[in-house]
Amino acid sequence: MKTSDFTFHLPPDQIAQDPLKDRSASRLLVLDKDSGELSHHTFTDIISFLRPGDCLVRNNTKVIPARLYGTKEDSGARIEVLLLKRIQDNTWESLVKPGRKAKTGTKIRFGEGTLLGEVTGIGEDGNRLIRFTYQGIFEEVLDSIGNMPLPPYISHALKDKNRYQTVYAEQNGSAAAPTAGLHFTEGLLKAIEDSGVTIANITLHVGLGTFRPVKVPDVTKHHMHSEHYQILQEEADKINLCKKNGGRIICVGTTSCRTIESATDENGILPAGEGDTDIFIYPGYSFQVMDALITNFHLPESTLLMLVSAFAGKENILRAYKTAVREQYRFFSFGDAMLLL
Repeated sequence: MKTSDFTFHLPPDQIAQDPLKDRSASRLLVLDKDSGELSHHTFTDIISFLRPGDCLVRNNTKVIPARLYGTKEDSGARIEVLLLKRIQDNTWESLVKPGRKAKTGTKIRFGEGTLLGEVTGIGEDGNRLIRFTYQGIFEEVLDSIGNMPLPPYISHALKDKNRYQTVYAEQNGSAAAPTAGLHFTEGLLKAIEDSGVTIANITLHVGLGTFRPVKVPDVTKHHMHSEHYQILQEEADKINLCKKNGGRIICVGTTSCRTIESATDENGILPAGEGDTDIFIYPGYSFQVMDALITNFHLPESTLLMLVSAFAGKENILRAYKTAVREQYRFFSFGDAMLLL
């Protein structure tokens, strides 16, 4: 299976640079994966595709201001650090640019010395382990000196950094937002619950595994970076009960999908617990739990495009993307949405 099989042409002006004023005013392209039929809607129409007894599974992770700009203590050279995953209380796996300036033992100053970091190790993939020292509470220090880790295709900073958070974000730890959830408002979620749909929360802290590009020509040779997840017993019970009663499991975003698909046991039961997942879903994968997916439009040759192709069929997805380009849909993090049924 070739990586080049998952490409499409996208005019640069269709890459959304800013979120809409009204989160739920995005457009919604609905794809019936069995018939291939496409229909065009606004996101608030999502409620008409949900049924009493369904379960909407959402990722309640919260993006931290994970991009830090610092200087090497010995030379003053500038260093950019993206926090990916907490390994221990004060040690983070991090992506560092330029990596050649961050050898083991390198000390980095951030925020005029508010935060100090020392490179304590280098992983096989080149990511650095950085141990931080600081006064006070780490999250408060990050809030004061860190930057929201917007994707590189977004050209400017946000006026309101909360627009890169879902309205239900609770658990700190992500280096990127689960962007399918950005379309929901509190009012829309209440209306969905009032219609008889159960809402279940899982947590997957989005890191390099989600947005790392596929750089090998053979899809099956790509290695996913692991990300940490947690599923509470109450939330697992909601999902298992829905499946038992014949309801549909509808995932909000690929991170929710990857979490429940990787955590479900051989009997189709989703247990409570936490761990790391490096699940890579591409065509040929047999879905165990998910029945429908709400998702954004993804980058060409990305693992996310491969995941939605596994669920709805590559030909269906590429045809839908071609239609979305023709109909001037907005793409990527702040763009429009798809519902795959």
